[in-house]
Order: sequence, then C-alpha cells, then structure tokens
Amino acid sequence: MNPDFADRSMLTADDGIKFWREEKVDGAVYSIYLKKVRYTRLNELDGIEDGASQLQWQTQKIRVTKAGVLERLVDSLVSEAGEIDSTYVNIFLATYRSFASAKQVLTIILERYKTMVDLKEVDKEMKETYKKTLKSVISMWLDTYPEDFREPPNYQCLHLLANFVNNNMVESDLGRRAQHKIDKFQKEEELERTDPAVEFHFSLCAEVDFMLDTEYRQPLEFMNIPKSTFAEQLTYIDADLFKKVIPHHCLGSVWSNRDKKSVDAPSVVSTIDQFNAVSYRVIATVLKEPKLKASKRAQVIVKWIDIAQELRALKNFSSLKAIISGLQSTSVYRLKKVWAAVPKEHMALYEELSNIFSEDNNQMTHRELLNKEGTAKFAGMDPVAKSLRKKGHKRRSLLAMASVIGTVPYLGTFLTDLTMIDTAIPDLTEDGLINFDKRRKEFEVLAQIRLFQAAAQMYPFKADNRFVTWFSGVRVYDDKESYELSCEIEPAEQGRPVNLKKKSSSFGSSTPYSRRQLDELDLSPSMSSNGHTPEDGRSVCSLSDSLSSLQSCSPRHKREISISSSTSSLLSLDDITLLKSPDSCVIKVCMETETNHETNVYKSIMLGNSDHTHTVIKAVLNKYNIQDSHEDYCISQVLSDGTELHIPEKCNVFYAMNNTGELHFVVRKKSRQAAIDLTQRRSKQKKGSKKSI
Repeated sequence: MNPDFADRSMLTADDGIKFWREEKVDGAVYSIYLKKVRYTRLNELDGIEDGASQLQWQTQKIRVTKAGVLERLVDSLVSEAGEIDSTYVNIFLATYRSFASAKQVLTIILERYKTMVDLKEVDKEMKETYKKTLKSVISMWLDTYPEDFREPPNYQCLHLLANFVNNNMVESDLGRRAQHKIDKFQKEEELERTDPAVEFHFSLCAEVDFMLDTEYRQPLEFMNIPKSTFAEQLTYIDADLFKKVIPHHCLGSVWSNRDKKSVDAPSVVSTIDQFNAVSYRVIATVLKEPKLKASKRAQVIVKWIDIAQELRALKNFSSLKAIISGLQSTSVYRLKKVWAAVPKEHMALYEELSNIFSEDNNQMTHRELLNKEGTAKFAGMDPVAKSLRKKGHKRRSLLAMASVIGTVPYLGTFLTDLTMIDTAIPDLTEDGLINFDKRRKEFEVLAQIRLFQAAAQMYPFKADNRFVTWFSGVRVYDDKESYELSCEIEPAEQGRPVNLKKKSSSFGSSTPYSRRQLDELDLSPSMSSNGHTPEDGRSVCSLSDSLSSLQSCSPRHKREISISSSTSSLLSLDDITLLKSPDSCVIKVCMETETNHETNVYKSIMLGNSDHTHTVIKAVLNKYNIQDSHEDYCISQVLSDGTELHIPEKCNVFYAMNNTGELHFVVRKKSRQAAIDLTQRRSKQKKGSKKSI
C-alpha cells in the first residue's frame, strides 16, 4: 500500500500511528497520520547487511480521506501511485448510494480512465497501472454488487459500460461481462412476466389412488411438534432470509425516508415479516381456546420457552428475540394466573433468555455473545445450563452440536446502530463536502452483517413441508382481537401483570406495524393501537427500544483511529459516544395525533444545547411532514415510570429534560394536552374523595 494513501480502518493504535493534522485540497479534506517505521541501514561499503548494520527509524505520512466532493471521493479509489486501496474501495462501494447514484459513479470512473489515456505528461508504466486499477474497481463492483446494475428495462449503466469498453478497452473482458449481465437480467425479467400461474386440477380417481399409495399423515399440532424440529425449521427460514439481506438496505438513510415516501429495502422487510410472523404465532397459540385452564395454557408458554432455549443453542438470535417479544406482548404478559402456573425452573430460564436482549449498556449482553459466538462452532451455554440442570433437563451433547456452526443475529441491532449513526452524524461537512468519515462508521456495521451472513451459510437444515404448512395455517390475531381474547381469559380488573422483569423491550407491550406505518417510520418500538391485521403488518425489530440505551452513554472526548471492521464489535460504546455529548444528544419523539392518541411511531432528532421548545417542536413537525404552526403544539418528556414531564414554552429543552431515564418525548396539540390535564385532575379528585369516605 502506498504510504501516502491509506484508509483509516486499516490503522490501529498498535501500529504507532499518531494523528498529525488535517490537509485541505481542492474539493477534499484528508486526515494526515504519522507512522514510525523501522528499517535496517546496510553497510555503506558493499551494500550488504551484516553485523555492522544499524537499525534506523523513519516517519511515513499516511493520508486518509475524510470528506470531499463526489469527484474527489471517486478519485481516491486509486492512490497517487496508481494502486488500489481495497479497504477504501470496499467502504465506498458499500455506502456510496447514500450520496450518489450508480450512473454518477460509473460515469466519473470512465471519465478518469479516458483522461488518463489522453494525458501525455504521465509515463506509460504509470498509465497502465492506473488503468489496470480502474478496471479492477469496476470488476469488483460488478461481482460484489450486481444489484446496482439491475435497472430494467434499459439497464443504462451496463450499456454505458459495454459501449465504453468496446471503444476504449478492447482487450478487456468487462464488455462481455456487462453484456452477459444484461442478458441474464432480461431473462429473469421475462421469466417473471411469462411464468404462468399454477393451475390445480382435481381428480377424484387420482386423489383416491394417491391416498392408497401414500401413508396418511395427520396435520401437526403445536404441542406435538418436537422442540428441536421447531427450532431447526425456524432457523432454516431465518438463515435463508438473512443470507439474502442486502447489507446496504440496512443503512440509516434508507430507513430515515428523508427523500422517499416509502422504505425501499425488500430484503430487510422480508426478514422483519418473518420476525413478526413468529411473534404473532407465539401470541396466537397462547391466547387461542379462551376456556383453557391456566395450567394448560402455561404449558404452551413452557413449550415456547423450551423452543427459545433450542434456538439459543442453535445461535438463532432472531427467532429467539421474536419469541421473547411475543411472550412479553401486552396480551400475553398480563395473564397473571397463567404465568403463576409456569414452573419456577422455566421462569428462571425465561429470565435468562430475556437477559440476552436487555437494554442495559446498549444491549451489551447480546453484542458480547455475537462477538464471542458469532463464528464459533457451538453456543456457549454455561449460564443457561444452570437453569436447565435445576429442572433436570440434559444439554444437547457437544457431539450433536458440533455440526451447528451457523449464526443468525437479531437484525434490529444493526438497524438501530445504522439509524443512530445516520441521525447523529451529518451527511455533509460545514464546507458542504460529503462526510466520508460517516460512511466509514457505517461500513464497520455493514461488514459485521456480511460476516454473519457467511456464518449463516453453515446450517445443515432442510425444509420440512409439514412444519411450513402448520406455521402458515396458524390463525393469528390483530391487536384488538388479542387484547379482547386476553381479557376474556382474565378480565381486566384481575389481569394485572405478574411480577416479571421485562428484560427485552422488543415488542414490549406491542404488536407489529402496518405497511402504512412502515412507510412513515424512522424508529418504532412497540405497540400499534390501530388494529391492523397481522398478515398485513410489519415491524422494524424494536429499533427505538434499542435506541433508548444508546442515548445514555457517558461522553468521552478522545480522537481515536477506527479498528478494522473485521475485528471490531457492532458499534462499540466508544463509537456511540457521538450520540450524546455535553452539547448535543439524539432523542426519540412520537407525534400524538387527533386520530391516534397512543401512537408509538417514533422518529429521532438531534437536540443541541441551544435548542428551545419552539425550535424542537418545529423540527418534530418537519420530521412528520406536518404543516401546522408550532404554536399550536406542546412537548413533554415521557419518564421511566410512565409519567410525563411537561416542557414549558420558553425553555431550553436540553437543560430542562430529565437525563436519568429514556430520552423519549411526545408532541401533541395544546388542546389535547389541556384535556389530558383536566382528566388527570378529576381522577385525583375522585381518588381523594374515596379516601376521605
């Protein structure tokens, strides 16, 4: 690698590298680092290293791209010596969609190639090196991100590349490869258009023959499905979906919807849909048959806890989180008598599994498990094994587990990290340059996703059609139905929650979100109270619940060099300090509307130490695309005990808020707030009169 040009993510403190200064050139800003390099001085007489040789030190200057206009960022794909910086190229190709289109980037690359060919002052060897490097960048792009070139029906980028290669790179195979991709994409599009719908023809004779020749198999019943089979099938589905996730679809700029009316991330949405499907079926199986005895219903919860334990052994954190979320939904969580009938050993196991997704220290337990076990052969089960031994269960033997080397992480952790990075760090510098340092932080998270996708390839499971039939055939309920069933099982006045600790906020008191809500959403924590049907609903994997813990990290002011993403954790606490500092922090805000007084669709905004009430309200209205006057609204902070701290009109919100709990706010119309205050006063008066009587 050229010592004058390197990427920061390749640098570590162990290399003896120190930050020196920033260097500004036309359209770009570079961070300059100094590195001490040891070398051996040869014998001056014969040029041969011998005992008389001496160890010497020299200082090398390393230049890292910090920000720049698009043209300068593309230029940095090739060093000044004409070499490729593979780390920078990987970061750029993974994140450029946030600030440029594929056509813009490809056009600049091709222009640089043509310019280099025409330059007369550059020697031939340098020209060939530079041209070869640009070809390598394009080749890497085609191989790694083919979806960037899927632009039906015209495929402009591929045609642009093919035509350019035919005219300027006759000896290269890039033109042939571009044409091959065009043909492939066109065939796939044609297949989608012409693939006939499946037609079913029923023949009584054929059906009788089939029944005579085939052993009849009864449909599966939930309680009769082996827990290992259940866990393996969920893991097969989750792993297949996670492998198909396109990492850059997880970027915060995609989910913030700053420039779009809907989320364009189908690979992520599919994973979210499956997460919701599992949680809905947890709720449905617990609540169905309202006349069931509490002890029998408790057996259903026990079965789900056992399945969750199997998922933990398989390192499937996605469905594990989904099951915990379903058990912690309001409709299930409030069933005091049912939970009281769950054996103590299983309650201890439930607490142990819930602890994995605790929001303490930014989900530190979950992150540490991923770092420790993400690519390990099998899960480290020691803490949970204690709970299992208490009830006499045997752990799955290590021999049986030896083939389980896959991992399916909970995608919400990555979505949270990327959304917070997007919220906390501006896209542009004060000079209007593209902030590439932000992209570097995003890439560290995207690299983790790719690492776990490779691990997810290792599961040996195959689909079980009987299980798929059962799973898809489960009758699920919307929010209203679930709560009504829950109240039928245990009436509201008797259904106060048992003394459980909600280790995972997840759905908390929730059910997933509708498609309309997903289109509107930045961050979503919990319950939608609109009563949308589950099969039409989606969630964002409890993003904002995870955010609440991110915002409470103590600030540290220290210039650090990022560690290579192949060894870094999922957004370490050091990185998260950017979310809260002495002069700014990220808060989450929900808008309470006239049609929905209990909305939990949250958006995140940056709060500065000079922001007053009217400024924050304006920012929230703008975030929700509401054109009303800020003077008609007020803002309150929702405290951890459920009460609200009203923020006065002429007040500095940064210093007025309570920093001990979640930085969670609600904005509503003043008329609505007045009605709430009146209701609360009347309620207090009634309670006071009852006590006096």
